[in-house]
Amino acid sequence: MTPIFYLATAILLVQGTAGGVIGRHQLNRDKNDACPQTGTALYLISNDAPNTIVALPINEDGTLSTGTITPSGGDGAVSFAGKVGVPAKPDGLVSQSSLTIAGQHMFAVNAGSNTLSMFAISPKDPLRLKPVGSPVSVPGEFPNTVAASAKNSLVCVGMSGAVAGISCGSFSAQTGLGRMDSLRSIPLGQTTPPVGPTNTVSHAFFSEDESTLLTMIKGDPATNKTGFVSVLPIQKKRSCRGNSVVSSAAQKDMRSTPGGTAVLFGSQIIPGTNKVFATDASFGAAILDVDLSSGRAKALSTQKIDGQSATCWSAFAPATGTVFVTDVAVPRIVEMSAKNASIISETQLADTGASGFIDLKASGEFLYALAPGNGTVEPMILVMDLSGGPATAKPIQTFSLQGMAGANAQGIAII
Repeated sequence: MTPIFYLATAILLVQGTAGGVIGRHQLNRDKNDACPQTGTALYLISNDAPNTIVALPINEDGTLSTGTITPSGGDGAVSFAGKVGVPAKPDGLVSQSSLTIAGQHMFAVNAGSNTLSMFAISPKDPLRLKPVGSPVSVPGEFPNTVAASAKNSLVCVGMSGAVAGISCGSFSAQTGLGRMDSLRSIPLGQTTPPVGPTNTVSHAFFSEDESTLLTMIKGDPATNKTGFVSVLPIQKKRSCRGNSVVSSAAQKDMRSTPGGTAVLFGSQIIPGTNKVFATDASFGAAILDVDLSSGRAKALSTQKIDGQSATCWSAFAPATGTVFVTDVAVPRIVEMSAKNASIISETQLADTGASGFIDLKASGEFLYALAPGNGTVEPMILVMDLSGGPATAKPIQTFSLQGMAGANAQGIAII
């Protein structure tokens, strides 16, 4: 039977403080007398106009505190929910990874400006973000997902608007972002903003060795439109004077549809393998085998999640070796196997007041999940303690984002 963990009492919301702290697992206190493994800062975008980056410090006990707000240099935007004219709140970008980190640099999309921004993260104070160069234009509309490779000094963006596709460009610590290359078009037939959540670009990310960009594209079962996995090799060549190696993305990607999938969304590379854990908003999640040389992706196993509305976001947690997934319309977090996507646990979170959760990220012994609300419910980040191992995830804090970000908020990155 799937273990289900219920909160005994409602979690308190405390605006702008590290309030709502419940405490770590009693059974692990002796083991955790040493300092727990944590990140140092968490980031998200407001996705408003103007767009901003919210930076929050991660305390030694994994909880969050009030941080800083930095303008991104562009505007956010939201998609339409089901039909033109109805703003999507939450999940306005219908994507995972609207901001990402490579080394000491952060990259964030500005969906309303069709631009990408780059920042340097201070190694002494991760709440200090310094723009590197100016935001650059992308050759498409409604950029909603970004991937960056420190190894290749390369950043790639997925776009879901009327001009949709994938584009990549170089970056440097000194000059910032270079010009984005030509668009690898994806014929979505969308508007700008797009009508989602289906029939949009979901998530761009690099393979573990950073040799390949993978991008998930959602299908639309209602119109019999098939989604697919895009595999784009990264090429290396010597500069004109031969004194350096320059990385660039291939001009043509390889595309395939894993059998049994329809609305592929947030995905995670399973470390040490060529396998990808991918959510599918139409039923739950799947384990995919992706051949990077041929570009072929096939489903090895699939798992239906009962009672789901749209399982879309995922985070692999090294502390447990499992994957956690969220649903925008169901207030729970589901833990799944990284081997076969079977369900390990479900944590029911209705007592938090959240209607559902979107972007999430694991760092050290903790999991962080964003619940931006819908404009009437207070936006928050839920912190969960994973130190007990698989099937022991426990909520320890809800951190209010009131006054920092609202229903349009998206993305979580951690350093």
